[in-house]
Amino acid sequence: MTNSKELFREVVRQIALPESKAEIESIAYLLLEKKWNINRTDILTQKHVTINQPEVDAYIERINAHEPIQYVLGEADFYGRLFRVNPSVLIPRPETELLVQQIIQYSKSIDKPITILDIGTGSGCIAISLALELRCTIKAIDISSAALAVAQENATRLKANVSFMESDILNNSLTEKFDLIVSNPPYISQLEKQNIKPNVLNYEPHLALFPIGEDPLLFYRVIAAQAQRALHPNGSLWFEINEHYGKEVCEIMKVNGFDNSEILKDWNGKDRVVWGALS
Repeated sequence: MTNSKELFREVVRQIALPESKAEIESIAYLLLEKKWNINRTDILTQKHVTINQPEVDAYIERINAHEPIQYVLGEADFYGRLFRVNPSVLIPRPETELLVQQIIQYSKSIDKPITILDIGTGSGCIAISLALELRCTIKAIDISSAALAVAQENATRLKANVSFMESDILNNSLTEKFDLIVSNPPYISQLEKQNIKPNVLNYEPHLALFPIGEDPLLFYRVIAAQAQRALHPNGSLWFEINEHYGKEVCEIMKVNGFDNSEILKDWNGKDRVVWGALS
């Protein structure tokens, strides 16, 4: 038997990451709660628990190797739901919740069921959240079969009606029509690579982080051009963006028929979403 408070302190002491004390404590709380069902109240009341110490050590070793806690746990929170994740998919982030929130708000003003396409679905967090929140028909595509397997597992577990298909948007044209297209494409430039933390660079899929070649706006150009043809009249296109390229993405939208595109800032005041409707 082990005292929960002492266990928590020991886990915090052993986590050797270049992060703030608050961040390390947050990781420790998550690990104890998700793996051994030890919550903050248990820790405060010093509840006694039975723990396999080698198992604890193995998890801490993975954390100290900079493996993201979400991969260690096999799950991540997104828009009030738990999504399964592994290194085949990006970890869902709070910034992407803004994208989902704005699409929900916009779509609820449309007095009919709508059709949506999610390009580069990854874990399926965008498509599944929209399917569960809106009256809509959703299709989602990704180039990675491994990512699609994760997305399908999430949709099945969360009982979301989403159709998934393997497709490379750079080499395949969209043949169906939609009311709304959304994408959180690879948008980290090669120049920014050197500033990325090792927990992202060494573990998250580069296919989903970095565009092919030197053009960080490649996917925006291709998707905007295809969306112009694949959207119904007055259909809308929504992007999550690199904070440094808001104006450039708006210009790409304008060139492709989205005359009144808008930049939305995230909770940190950074440009994060660009959207527009076909004129």
